[in-house]
Amino acid sequence: MRFVYSTFIYGYGCFLRFAALFNSKARQWVDGRRKLFGRLETALREIDRKQNHIIWFHVSSLGEFEQGRPVIEAFRKRFPEKKILLTFFSPSGFEVRKNYDQADFVFYLPLDTPGNARKFIKIVQPEMVFFVKYDFWFNYMKTIHDQHIPLYFISALFRKNQHFFSWYGAWSRRRLCYVNHFFVQNVESESLLRSIGINEVTATGDTRFDRVFAIAAQSKPIPLIEKFCAGKQVFIAGSSWEPDEKVFVPLTRLRELNLKYIIAPHDTSPGRIREIRDRINQQSLCFSDLNDENANLADILIIDSVGILSQLYRYATIAFIGGGFAGGIHNIQEPVTFGVPVFFGPNYNKFREARDLVSLGGAFCVTSSGDLIKKVSEIIGNYQEYNRISAICRNYVEENRGATEKIVKYIEAGKLVSW
Repeated sequence: MRFVYSTFIYGYGCFLRFAALFNSKARQWVDGRRKLFGRLETALREIDRKQNHIIWFHVSSLGEFEQGRPVIEAFRKRFPEKKILLTFFSPSGFEVRKNYDQADFVFYLPLDTPGNARKFIKIVQPEMVFFVKYDFWFNYMKTIHDQHIPLYFISALFRKNQHFFSWYGAWSRRRLCYVNHFFVQNVESESLLRSIGINEVTATGDTRFDRVFAIAAQSKPIPLIEKFCAGKQVFIAGSSWEPDEKVFVPLTRLRELNLKYIIAPHDTSPGRIREIRDRINQQSLCFSDLNDENANLADILIIDSVGILSQLYRYATIAFIGGGFAGGIHNIQEPVTFGVPVFFGPNYNKFREARDLVSLGGAFCVTSSGDLIKKVSEIIGNYQEYNRISAICRNYVEENRGATEKIVKYIEAGKLVSW
């Protein structure tokens, strides 16, 4: 079965190299791995291996990075003598965070072939390894295990319909034994792992709550955004896709609501920005063009850059989170930590925080423009009701904080199985 898995990985690599001829993201994926081992060896050459052990954190993309980030920064603070290596699988994460200053080294992860895994571990020689959420690379996991290096998963999340818990998942299920300890997001994940004999597991919660709380605490004003908002109530659409825009764009035409609108699409390419402006068919501004002179000339601002959305939610009165009419909603924790009521489409059931907040009354599922307009109008027109919902959101984040501290304390106390 390992041969089949590795053959698939080789095939995936060949596919991406072919796709790189036509697709810019695939081209970044391929180009970022060229001569990677040589660059890695050069970067690590000056390390005193006796004094500066390497802690390796791996994340898939930007979302997983935000989950791993609180633990990385806690390790940096608690163990300043150690060197931190951060790897990404996806260009969308690497390109945004390749200059992340809390990691000593940031690289792409080489493709998960047996040879690559052995070579990578030989060069890096990590003291311990952390994989975030569910990036299961079985050849790396085996090599780490064979070298007696502790491997931990943080903010891991398991669902009953995953192959690990099916009759055909025996091979991959056995690979989970390579992990020294799983820090999982919820008790459901803990129970599922225990049901297949994986007992080195602790339900610590989701580290993203620690991250979004820190973002809110450290958030600083953005003067141009403040000038655009002009003291009005603000509707922010975050990480939106085309089906989401069909739902919330009609809201922008209701002048009686007297709202300002900030739209931050998931895809900020020039073509997508043009599509959004055409769909809106009203006066709008792009963030790249925003200045002191034009900030008050439009009620709709389109964010055509990445990396600032989490900071924008401090200005939101209402947030609409994209993805609920496609593969699944994006991060709702960022607006919720500011006490912002959130709306999204019907595809949210995979996300515990969304289910919880819908149940508590801090988040709302909508299926049409009419649903959205009705509920938004009710909330912004009722100050007392808005404050009640806002308090639900803030309290939910507060109650779910603390996963990072639990993980680091486990490591410090030596409670985990070690080699």
